[in-house]
Amino acid sequence: MKHRSWLIISILVIALMLITACQPKAATSAPAAEKPKFKVALITPNPLGDRSFIDSAARGMERARTELGVQADVIETKGVNEHEAAMRGAIQKGYDLVLGLALDPQLMLDLAAEFPNQKFGAPGGLLTDKPLPANLASNQVEVHEGSFLVGVIAGMMTDSKVVGAVVGGQSPDMDQFTFGYKQGVLAVCPDCKVLVSYLGFDFSNPTLGLETALAQYDQNADIVYQVAGRSGEGVISASAERDKYSIGVDSNQDFIQPGHVIVSMIKRTDTAVFQIIKNAVDGTFKGGFFLMGLADEAAGLSWDEGSTTFAEKGPKEMVDKLPAVKAKVDDYRKQILAGTLKVCNTLKEDPAICDPLK
Repeated sequence: MKHRSWLIISILVIALMLITACQPKAATSAPAAEKPKFKVALITPNPLGDRSFIDSAARGMERARTELGVQADVIETKGVNEHEAAMRGAIQKGYDLVLGLALDPQLMLDLAAEFPNQKFGAPGGLLTDKPLPANLASNQVEVHEGSFLVGVIAGMMTDSKVVGAVVGGQSPDMDQFTFGYKQGVLAVCPDCKVLVSYLGFDFSNPTLGLETALAQYDQNADIVYQVAGRSGEGVISASAERDKYSIGVDSNQDFIQPGHVIVSMIKRTDTAVFQIIKNAVDGTFKGGFFLMGLADEAAGLSWDEGSTTFAEKGPKEMVDKLPAVKAKVDDYRKQILAGTLKVCNTLKEDPAICDPLK
């Protein structure tokens, strides 16, 4: 009897399985295709790791990745010979926006004309007097006013009354740093001497920066402003080697040689990068030239960001000067923002201001 019961149950189970197998299967919805991400590529002029201009731009890409949810890829090059190939490679890979950082203006213009449906950006600005097409946006961070402020700092803190500047190359955009700095020095120290050395647009040679800065220190300079990308790290090293002082640029470099870097002039390339990407993502992208500066908080000082490295690590006789120096800097900043003090801008040269500085 028990055996017969199990047989009946088994037959019923098999029948149920057959009936179920014959029923039409319910349609299952395929997973929704993930919406393609907005993709942006940044082509660098030299490799990452300069702790300055290029690394600042990379931080702008990271911010866009975090805040805007975009795919943001940094494509490093080793120099000018690789720039065009890297740009064309990014275009071919279908990036929605291709950013060229400090690349040849004519290259950017030619590519924009060749690929009119491709959006391009130049977050480091473009040094050209040609009008930009609708698919190419240039964000120029103006640095003359921030450089004026670090010049005031150098002019007030120098003991030798000789200060220097080591600059990556001589051009109107690079001279924004040089002339603004010189004007700031002379505003507070009219009898100071300002030494200026150019590196022939070699921005990736710390040894050259070191040797050039050492030569200025040997001419009695005690503070040197570096505006030379990775080459500028050699300037900062030289300040420690000679037990003198330097001023950093683009990013906060106060920590590289603590107690020797008095302050850094911040150029917010990260902000320029982020703004172009944001405009492209939200549909407000426009071609043309756009300026950002001290009033936009796109330029300023490492002290503005809360850096206290020099105050904590510098020698007492220099640190004791800081309160008066900061008060003077704040006063000049207010004058600049109010429009009552004009700083030499070599991109819009006013002979009355700039010529006496040559």
